Amino acid sequence: MEWQQILGFYHVAKLGSFTKAANTTFRTQSAISQQIKNLEEELGCQLFERIGKRKLRLTSAGNRFFKFSETILERHASLIDEINEIKGHQKGRLRVAAPFTTLFHLFPLALKEYIKQFPNVELTILDRSQLYILGLIKNGDIDFGLVLESIVPKDLKALRWKKVRTVVITPVGHPLAKVKRVTLKHIGKYPLILPPINLKYRSSLEERFQKLGIDYHIVMESSNVELSSLYVEMGLGISFATVVKDLPELKKRKLAFLPMDHLFKPDYIVVVMRKDKTLISYKDAFVKILFEIV
Repeated sequence: MEWQQILGFYHVAKLGSFTKAANTTFRTQSAISQQIKNLEEELGCQLFERIGKRKLRLTSAGNRFFKFSETILERHASLIDEINEIKGHQKGRLRVAAPFTTLFHLFPLALKEYIKQFPNVELTILDRSQLYILGLIKNGDIDFGLVLESIVPKDLKALRWKKVRTVVITPVGHPLAKVKRVTLKHIGKYPLILPPINLKYRSSLEERFQKLGIDYHIVMESSNVELSSLYVEMGLGISFATVVKDLPELKKRKLAFLPMDHLFKPDYIVVVMRKDKTLISYKDAFVKILFEIV
C-alpha cells in the first residue's frame, strides 16, 4: 500500500469523482483509476461501486477504508505541524469559516493581529452559512467555525465568544418604536424581512406566528443583517436579527433596534471545533487572540 494510493482514494471518496480527484492531486484520471485498481487488488475487495454513468458509492469495505485514510491524512498533517513547531517554524494551515456578518463586523481586528504574529501561517477564510459550517467542521475541512451556540450539536466542542440578543429592526420613527413591550401580534401587522425558509430560525419563528394564529406577510428573504437593514432603512419592511450588543457599524444607520428579550432567550456566537482535535500552538494562539481582541 502506497501513500499516493491512500491519497488518491481519499479524494475520490471525498469528491465522488475520479476526474475531480485527479485535478485535486495533479494526476491524470487514468493514474488515479490505476491507483484505486491496485489498491483493490491488494485488499482483495471492491472499494467503489458505480451507480449509473457518473455516480460513485463506497462499498462497506470502502467506508472502512475511507475512515482509515481520513485518520492517516489528519495525523500526517498534525505531524508536519509538530515537526515545524520543533524546528521553531510557526507555519502551517489555518482554516476558518463564519457567516458574512461575523466576518465583516467582528473578525477583522483579531485576524489582523493574528497575521501580525503568525505571518507564515497559510490562511483560508470562508464565508458560509451556519449549517454549512457545521458540516465542514464534522468533515474536518476546517479547523474552526463561528456559529450560534443554539445550533451546535453535542458531538462538537463550542467555546462561547460573544453574547447576542434577538431584536426587531425598524426604521427610525416607526410606530413599533413607541410600543413599550413589542409582541408578535404587533409585529405581524407589518411586512417582514426574514431569513431563507431553510434556516431553523425562520421555521421556529413562523411556528410561533402560526401557533398564535397571527397573519403575517413576508416581503423579502435575506441571509444577512446588512442586507436586511438596508431594506428596512428604505422602508420595505421590518426584520428580525440576532446581533451583538452595541455594534458600532449598525448604530450609524437610521435604524431602531427593539430588544425582544421577553420572547427570545439570549444566544452566543461560539468558536466550534471537533472534540477529537489537539490544537497545535499556532491554532491555539488563534483562539486566544480571538478572545483577547474586543
